[in-house]
Amino acid sequence: MKFYADVHLHSYYSRATSKNLNLEYLNLWGQFKGIQVIGTGDFTHPAWFTELETKLEPAEPGLFRLKKEFRDATCDELPPACAMDIRFMLTVEISNIYKRLDKVRKVHNCVFAPSFEAAARIRDRLGAIGNIRSDGRPILGLDSRDLLEIVLESDPLSYLIPAHIWTPWFSALGSKGGFDRMEDCFGDLTPHVFACETGLSSDPPMNWRLSQLDPYVLVSNGDAHSPSKLGREATVYDTELSYPAIYRALKDHTTDPGLKGTVEFFPDEGKYHYDGHRNCRTRLHPRETTAHNGLCPVCGKPVTVGVLARVEELADHPEGRKSPNWRPYHSLVPLAEIIAETQGVGPNSKRVQNIYRKLLAEVGNELFILLDCPLERVQKAGGALLAEAIRRMRAGDIHIASGYDGEFGTIKIFSPEEKQSILAAEQLTLF
Repeated sequence: MKFYADVHLHSYYSRATSKNLNLEYLNLWGQFKGIQVIGTGDFTHPAWFTELETKLEPAEPGLFRLKKEFRDATCDELPPACAMDIRFMLTVEISNIYKRLDKVRKVHNCVFAPSFEAAARIRDRLGAIGNIRSDGRPILGLDSRDLLEIVLESDPLSYLIPAHIWTPWFSALGSKGGFDRMEDCFGDLTPHVFACETGLSSDPPMNWRLSQLDPYVLVSNGDAHSPSKLGREATVYDTELSYPAIYRALKDHTTDPGLKGTVEFFPDEGKYHYDGHRNCRTRLHPRETTAHNGLCPVCGKPVTVGVLARVEELADHPEGRKSPNWRPYHSLVPLAEIIAETQGVGPNSKRVQNIYRKLLAEVGNELFILLDCPLERVQKAGGALLAEAIRRMRAGDIHIASGYDGEFGTIKIFSPEEKQSILAAEQLTLF
């Protein structure tokens, strides 16, 4: 069966996250978004671990469902058109800060466990190393290679995926805290890593430019810090709905066809795509960074080198090359942002949220609307401007002021004149 998975996210026990980032609302927003397999996040946090044990029950092997009494807490908010059975997978992101090869490294890694018993073994080992109680995403002075060893020893089906591998500050290949080679990060255990996460600021073609990434299959996840951010990116499977089937699709990706592709942010919208200096509101293409000798033209301090430049630095193939393990991908703009563009207001405004809920009720979940719904049906429910915006997004016909140094990029789909022309034509047709 085909399903979407978003398994890198957090709970309300992580810093800088929404207070309603709990299982009840993740279960609800998974149905809003069309994400059937959702990571729990944060399973090393003792209080969250207890909540997971209390609220989840076994479903298919290695996957869990929210118990009915907790599902019922949000059932009044769910449009029937979005209803689906949600599954949870036990996951956690670890922030590893340590010294290797004469430099301080800062790497985020996502860890996956097939059972509460395996998750508890990982939790207990990490609890003996550092503080796992103060943050759902614990910060540990632990080498990524040694974390991988702990994961592998917890269960034959436990695995690790390096997170958002290009993010400057906290990733395996990042310009500030990472390495130049994946082998330098994981050492002798590198063969046990079989997938890498693209992150919001890169897409598959950028990663395909590196021969060193050819052994890995690429996955995408939303790294949600609130329920509404679920599914910004996702991985597409067509296989049995179970943890072992997902594991095989990742580990045996050269022979198992279960991993079908990814859903991506437009990488320009990611908050580390270009170089720049946020304090001075300076956005620089890598060529401009080179022209300024890596310094901000406003204050003269070093800029944060973004993903585009870092990929260029490490790439050994030109643009357009495909990895031997490539998969199809779709680049999307979140539905609320598209609605906001058509309405001329912010995506969190009441008007946008009302339209968003109306579309879900009349058409179906967000991924269906963005990827598969006939445009005539979108137009009937949301108007000609929205249908045209989604058509352009599907075609990649949008304009983005690229993100930089922690600032997300900004999307532009229509000029004011285009918007007026489409609205006028719609009025004429109605008349």
